[in-house]
Amino acid sequence: MKVRKCGVLRSTAGMACVLLAGSWPALAQSMPQAAESSGRVDTDARIVALDKSLRKTRAELAQTRAEVAQLRSLLEELNQRLSASGETSAIVSLPSRPFPAAAPSPSAQAAASSPSHPARISEDDWQVLNAKVDQQDQDKVASGSKYRLQLSGLALFNAYRDVGQVDNQDVPTLAQPRSEELSSGSLGASIRQSIVGLAVTGPDLLGARTSADMQMDFFGGLPSGYGAGTSGIARLRLARLRFDWARTSVVGGLDTPFFSPNVPTSYMSVAVPAFALAGNLWNWAPTLLVEQRFPTGLGQFKVEAGFLDPSGYATAGSAVRHPSPGESSRQPVYAVRVSANGSRGDRPASVGISGVYLPQRFAYVPTVSGWGGILDWRFPLVPHTELSGEFFAGQGLDSLGGVPIPYIQTQDYNEYIQVGAPALARIPMMGGWSQLKFMLNSRNEFNVAIGAGDWKASELAAAAVLDPALARLSPRNEMLFANYIFRPRSDLLFSAEYRRLRTYPLSGVLATANQVGLAAGFLF
Repeated sequence: MKVRKCGVLRSTAGMACVLLAGSWPALAQSMPQAAESSGRVDTDARIVALDKSLRKTRAELAQTRAEVAQLRSLLEELNQRLSASGETSAIVSLPSRPFPAAAPSPSAQAAASSPSHPARISEDDWQVLNAKVDQQDQDKVASGSKYRLQLSGLALFNAYRDVGQVDNQDVPTLAQPRSEELSSGSLGASIRQSIVGLAVTGPDLLGARTSADMQMDFFGGLPSGYGAGTSGIARLRLARLRFDWARTSVVGGLDTPFFSPNVPTSYMSVAVPAFALAGNLWNWAPTLLVEQRFPTGLGQFKVEAGFLDPSGYATAGSAVRHPSPGESSRQPVYAVRVSANGSRGDRPASVGISGVYLPQRFAYVPTVSGWGGILDWRFPLVPHTELSGEFFAGQGLDSLGGVPIPYIQTQDYNEYIQVGAPALARIPMMGGWSQLKFMLNSRNEFNVAIGAGDWKASELAAAAVLDPALARLSPRNEMLFANYIFRPRSDLLFSAEYRRLRTYPLSGVLATANQVGLAAGFLF
């Protein structure tokens, strides 16, 4: 038995060796074939990936060429405008094509077939333009959402010399009577009118493009302590949310009065617009606005209607907010504006007519309704010259500015709100301003403007008998300014300005004051 088992085992092992020896050549031949097949698959995958990458690169390159062609056309248009305005500055030409030659697109062929001239632009503005182009390839401001957030602002330095007594040293709006005990003037500097802004473009909603923006400055008061006279407290100026369709817009937030769209050009009055108490309705207020546009062959016709909550009659030193007479009426301010606007962007023209209705309720007094009519204009005269301004008339509009307003102390607020304010709301008022702008070229600009705001003096004197606080109120305030603005490059400006104020008291001597100021600003 042992011999048989051994023989069987030997025969089985021999057969296995024979089978293994017979199949080994086939097995050895199949292994290189499998390796070769695997290598071929990897190579094909790499070729496909490289092909996709090459196609993507070609598409990006074609898009870049289109953008460069568009940039060249924009620069050529800018060159034509500069040539028309007589610009004489350092000139540079566009660089040669930065990409290898390729089959031109139809738009590029059309551009090549038209006569071409080298675009010309000042070297400083060219550098700024390059910075704007480079901005497309980098994220400068991080946002909590996926939408683009843009930071902008104006770093503004003001130096001034006042002759006479004024209500506010760096941004005077009223002249005050001179006193022998006080200095005949002042000299100072400030950066409180600098502005910081944020803007974001959001998603499309119901067919509307959404966007929002806000602005802050440092004109919200003066803190206590070292350096308080120049630092200033941050203040919210504007905060708006927009929904824009093709012909309709809805705007809500803290905004400028839409029925007073024009603003005098002055870099000495940025925190408070020029003529704030001399003919300019300006006070920023919570607003809900609907705008409807009607394009025509000659331009655009617009109708704007909305509600406002102007914050008038605030008390000095108050830490809480009390309802204003308008808020006590439980109704907003109603306003509507109809305007005609030109279609030329280089020479804007517009004329608008507005109506305002202000319900107001005072303590122990029935509702006193304020109202007003406003006319605004902006149109070019001869070449390089523009005339703009506004005129208003009505009553109860003092919460929007435009006329001298009383400075209310906390201790006499109750007396004023019960006696003086209702009487003031019934007094007719009127005012306006106008500005002549002359733009020698894109770098040099001159502005001359004059404005005035009036209460009806006879009725103001009668109201002052009931409330002595109104005796300090001026029935008329006038302002005139002339300035020169120099922009050596698009993000840098310098300005020199002369301002004169004349404030008429109910009784006494006319108060006058002058200011000479210099401003330097950097826009970012």
